[in-house]
Amino acid sequence: MAIHNDHPELPDGLEILLTEGVSTVFIKADCPVRVKQGHISAITLDEIEGEQWDTLALQALGEALDVIVENNTHRSDCFLEIDRKGCKVLQIGDLRITCAWPPFSDAWEVTIVRPVAKLSLDEYELPEALLKRLADHHRGVFISGRPGSGKTTLAQAIAEHLDEEIGAMVKTMEAPRDLQLRPRITQYAPLEGDLEKTAEIIFLVRPDFVIFDEVRRTRDFEIFADVRLAGVGLLGVTHANSALEAIQRLIGKVELGLVPQVLDTVLHIEKGKIAEVLELRMTVKAPTGMQEELSRPVVEIVRFPEGRVCYEMFAFGSEIAVVPVGDKKSASPLLEMARGELTKDLRNYLGITNLEIEIVSERNATIYVPDSMIGAVVGQGGSTIREIEDSFNLKFQVKGIKSMPRRLERIPEEPTVSGWDLQNQRSTSGRQWENQQHSQKSSRRKKRKGR
Repeated sequence: MAIHNDHPELPDGLEILLTEGVSTVFIKADCPVRVKQGHISAITLDEIEGEQWDTLALQALGEALDVIVENNTHRSDCFLEIDRKGCKVLQIGDLRITCAWPPFSDAWEVTIVRPVAKLSLDEYELPEALLKRLADHHRGVFISGRPGSGKTTLAQAIAEHLDEEIGAMVKTMEAPRDLQLRPRITQYAPLEGDLEKTAEIIFLVRPDFVIFDEVRRTRDFEIFADVRLAGVGLLGVTHANSALEAIQRLIGKVELGLVPQVLDTVLHIEKGKIAEVLELRMTVKAPTGMQEELSRPVVEIVRFPEGRVCYEMFAFGSEIAVVPVGDKKSASPLLEMARGELTKDLRNYLGITNLEIEIVSERNATIYVPDSMIGAVVGQGGSTIREIEDSFNLKFQVKGIKSMPRRLERIPEEPTVSGWDLQNQRSTSGRQWENQQHSQKSSRRKKRKGR
């Protein structure tokens, strides 16, 4: 078990780089050594003056690190975690050391990562309601954040709180194993290289709570869901820019109706502090902006502990929509989605890229196009606009795009074909209109002749 700030003696060239406050050391052949250092709220990347390491020196360093592991097999925190062609990962005390070399990397490289802080949960000063929530063994929790934001440090604090204060049986699933925990908390690696096999063993040892460090790949999310649905309390650590993005990473990997059962709490951490806590709960209702008769299962994403619904997640056609709610000044999220789809459909239908839509009501909308195209959109005697209204079952008013309200945001255009620019598209759109008008006139002449 790794103990904070404890590791076997390292080669002198490495030990002098691990000064106080240094969390990561980057050594690459024929490049200056760089380190990340400072408090988690103000980490800097600094270049270290001195001689550069060449390829032979780094190869020798890699061999020396292997010897350190071999000479310390009696320690449970010294082992070779990963050994692959072009890369190996070693755990040496509280240090995780990654070595990479060609052909995997373009040159020899050694990266040393160590935690610079070990905190108790009390030091986070969490509200009592959140502490009670985390103490519940029947929850699925995510800790999200960017790399280096303090996710693992918080996970360690929660694990030890559950073990010591709550009296829960805690195990971990890690790849690689680098959490610094009490000796009685067993840390499991991928069994035969497969975390799914680790999960099978987890069920047999009957833990109350499992810490799943580094939930990244699609299969990791599926394993997270399997373990959680088996009734085991689960805390996963995942990379995300926000708490909402952490939730969205489950979309497509877990059925919508199961999401709140798999995950009900997200703690988002930034610069070592909990910046946001979201709670998930399932209900059946009409999503905000929809008519009551269109009720459906909706996952409400609620800000904890205030209880204010800030997002709704529901099935919208064949897609899963995640929309913000609660801002009465802005347009209905559902209406915005409908406007976007209608705009794209009309652009394709009419062959005009510079076209925008404003939905006025459930049955009326305004089309904004360049002044030169208004006549073509309306058609002779209003024939074209009537065809459009029949096709979309809406009433349309056509206006010049210069009169479009400023509050109305433009809908992004679809990706263009390689080699085309906007001017070419506009020219083509004009020709399409000429051809379309000619085709419509020819079609009407044929119908009259047929009579």
